[in-house]
Amino acid sequence: MSSDQYGSEAPAVEDFLAEYCAASAARDFDTMMKAVAQDAVLVSPLSGRAVFRGHDDLRILLTAIYSALSDVSWEAPIGTGDRRVVLGHAKIGPVRLTDAMIVDLDVDGRIRRFAPHLRPWLALTLVAVRLFPALLRHPAVLRRSMQTPDPAVWSD
Repeated sequence: MSSDQYGSEAPAVEDFLAEYCAASAARDFDTMMKAVAQDAVLVSPLSGRAVFRGHDDLRILLTAIYSALSDVSWEAPIGTGDRRVVLGHAKIGPVRLTDAMIVDLDVDGRIRRFAPHLRPWLALTLVAVRLFPALLRHPAVLRRSMQTPDPAVWSD
C-alpha cells in the first residue's frame, strides 16, 4: 500500500483485507504479505493443532497454498470491528474449493489471525497432498507450526 494512494490518511480496515484478497487471486505474494501483520498467525484447517506464526513462515505457507490454487476469487467481507468473514472460491486441480475464512485484524487493519474453513473434503485432501511436499522443503516451518499454541489463537 503506497502512501501516494492514501495520502497521509491511514487506510481503512477493509483496504488491507481487500488488498490481500486481490493480491492472493493475482498470486502477487509481495503485495499480499503487506496486508499481513508481522506477528500474524494462521490456524491450519488440515491439522488439529498446527499454527503457523510470523510473517516469514506465513509467506512460505501462503505462497505454497496460492501457488497450488487456480481461479481464486473472494466475495465482499462480512462483519464489523476487528473480525471479518471472507468467502473464497478456487480450484485445486479439477475440484472446486470454498473457504469461509475468519480473519482478525490488528489496530492498523492488517490481518493478525487467519482461520480458514475449507470444503469439500476432497478439495481439502487435495490441498494437503499439494501442500505437504512444498512444506517439506521447509522443515523448520513445519516444526514451529507444531509447537504448543497460545490458547488465545484458538478462540473463535
